Amino acid sequence: MKILLVEDDSTTLDYIAKGFVEQGYGIETASDGQHGLVLATSGSFDLIILDRMLPQLDGLKLLAALRATGNQTPVLILSALSHVDERVKGLRAGGDDYMTKPFAFSELLVRAEKLMQRGGGAPAKTDMQVGPLSMELLTRSVKLDGQELLLQPKEFLLLKYLMEHANQVVSRTLLFEAVWDYHFDPRTNVIDVHIAKLRRKFEELGHGDLIETVRGAGYRLRKGN
Repeated sequence: MKILLVEDDSTTLDYIAKGFVEQGYGIETASDGQHGLVLATSGSFDLIILDRMLPQLDGLKLLAALRATGNQTPVLILSALSHVDERVKGLRAGGDDYMTKPFAFSELLVRAEKLMQRGGGAPAKTDMQVGPLSMELLTRSVKLDGQELLLQPKEFLLLKYLMEHANQVVSRTLLFEAVWDYHFDPRTNVIDVHIAKLRRKFEELGHGDLIETVRGAGYRLRKGN
């Protein structure tokens, strides 16, 4: 999957680009509307993330020009303009979704993935199986090798996110936003504490190596033997 990100704020651009690269996506960037339009019309992308207010060419004008060429690549608009009239303008100009700043990367990722996977109508899963681990979402029951694990609410949510991304390296930023629902504070060790608690419970049943620490990147839940 390849994403085009058009954003003039360098901090926001770096933050978004880093997040998608960590999740394995290819990404190209532009910091003004004209360059963004050139890339959008000359390349092939699965999604365009487009800032609303850009130098040289406004985001909505870029979008209108793109749609005029017949390009139907999904476009997710980012904007500091949160009024409903602005959201309507963005959607009427051809945008597929509209997010206001500030935002959590975890929500941006979910919205982006839904746009890139449009057309799927599979029912939501109520259970998951990853190697020796099984999870029943409705009853919040977790078993390891068929034995019940007693998990605290945050441990359950943390494990659920890791199981949903099994065998993928998940960054600490994403885990923090997904489980604690607010922006990541790099000074906190709350994730490490909860990972350690999960590992101890796994170790008691002979599976202490299920959660792998990937230095400098995050954690990975292995499928096991």
